[in-house]
Amino acid sequence: MPVTNSDSIPNLDQGPYTSVQALARLRWQAKNLKLRKAKAISRPQSGSHLSKFRGRGMEFAEVRVYQPGDDVRSIDWRVTARRQTPHTKLFNEERERPLLVICDQSKSQFFGSKHSFKSVRAAEAAALFAWSALDHNDRVGGIVFSDIAHHEVKPARSRKSVMQYINFLSQFNQALNIEDSKIPPSFSLDKALIEAVRLAKPGTLIVIISDFLHFNQETEKALKALSRHNELLFIRSYDPLEEELPPPGLHPVSDGQQTLLINSNSAQVRSDYSAWATQHKNQLEEMSKRFKSLLINLSTHQETSHCLQEILRNYSR
Repeated sequence: MPVTNSDSIPNLDQGPYTSVQALARLRWQAKNLKLRKAKAISRPQSGSHLSKFRGRGMEFAEVRVYQPGDDVRSIDWRVTARRQTPHTKLFNEERERPLLVICDQSKSQFFGSKHSFKSVRAAEAAALFAWSALDHNDRVGGIVFSDIAHHEVKPARSRKSVMQYINFLSQFNQALNIEDSKIPPSFSLDKALIEAVRLAKPGTLIVIISDFLHFNQETEKALKALSRHNELLFIRSYDPLEEELPPPGLHPVSDGQQTLLINSNSAQVRSDYSAWATQHKNQLEEMSKRFKSLLINLSTHQETSHCLQEILRNYSR
C-alpha cells in the first residue's frame, strides 16, 4: 500500500510488482554478492584418490613437519632439503554447501511507502542469493509461499532450476493484490520451514526472507529443527513507515483505488506504535542470536543488491 507524507500519492520507483525479466537481470549484480564458503578441511593431498566430499577443488594451505600417516607424495622436497627435516604440503579441501532460499510473498509483504514494496525487495533478495550460489557452483533450490499456496524447487546445480525458482517468485509476486485480504490464510512461514526440513540436506545454508510479522512458537520449533544440521541466515524485509509513523498530521494512504487519511497527531498512538515496532525488532534480534545466525534488515528504501553486498562483506567466504 503506497504511503506518502505529502498531499499527493506518488508513484513507486519500481511499482508494486517485479517480473521474471527483472529478476533474471539481477544475475550480473549477484556476482558481487559474497557468500561464506563451507568450512574447509586441511589435509595432505593424496594423489588422484579424492574424498567423496571433495566438492569444487583443493587449495594449497601450508607446509608443516611430516607426521606419521602423511602421504609421501605430499612431501615438499624443496622445504625438506632446505630445513633437513621432512615437510608435508597441506591443502584445503572445499566442501559443497547447497543453498535453500525461502521467500515470503504473503499479503503482509504487499506494502511500501516510497521506492518499492516489501514483496518486491524479498523477491529480489531471493533471486540474488540463487544467482550467487549458481555462480559459486553450489546446488540451489528454494521455496516461495503466499497465504494460500507454496511451490518448491529442489536444490540443483543448474541455470534451469534457478530460472524455475525465479518464475515461481514472479508468479507469486504478481498474484498479490488487495483482494487477498478477504481470503482466509491457509499457509504460513512455519509451514514453509517444515517443508524446508524435508528438502534441506545437512550442511545447507538456508536463507529465510520474510517480514516475520507472524512469528510464533510454531515458527520457533521449525527453526530449531532446521538449525540442527544447517546454517540459517535471516533477511527481514520492512518499510520505514512500519517502524515510525510520519510526522504529526493527516497523511493520505492509497491501495491504488481508494485513498484514506491517517491521523498521526496523537502522541499516545505514536508512542504505542513505536514501542510495538521496537519490540518486534528486538524479538528478531534475540532470535538470530539464539540460532547464532546473521540477521539482515532490508528496507524498501534501499537498493537490494547494494544492501546485501555491504552487510555480507563481513560475512564473506
